[in-house]
Amino acid sequence: MSDQPLVLGIETSCDETGVGIVRGETLLVDAIASSVDEHARFGGVVPEVASRAHLEAMVPTIERACTTAGVSLRDLDAVAVTSNVVGPLAPPRLLRMATSAASRPVPMRTIERRGA
Repeated sequence: MSDQPLVLGIETSCDETGVGIVRGETLLVDAIASSVDEHARFGGVVPEVASRAHLEAMVPTIERACTTAGVSLRDLDAVAVTSNVVGPLAPPRLLRMATSAASRPVPMRTIERRGA
C-alpha cells in the first residue's frame, strides 16, 4: 500500500462525464462517458439533457475507472470535483455520493473550470 493519497476526480461541466484516479502525482486511470451524440440533434449542449446524461453515466464511469485502476472507493483519501456546476451534480451532491460510496467521510476539493 502506498503512502501517497488516492484521489478521485470528477468533471461534469459540459457534455462529458470525466473521471480520473490519481495516486500522489501519478494518473492511474481516466474514464470518459460522452453525451455529445445526445446533444447533436439540438445543435449544442442542452443543460437538462447534460444533467440527465451525467446522472446516468456517473456510477458506471466511476466503477469502470476503479476496476481499471484496481482500487476500491473505500480506498479513497479525497475527491476533487468541478466547482462551477449547478443542478443534480453540484459539488454538495457529489460529496454525498462519494462519502456514501466510500462508506466513510471523504474530504472534497472543488476545482474551478477555466476556458471552453
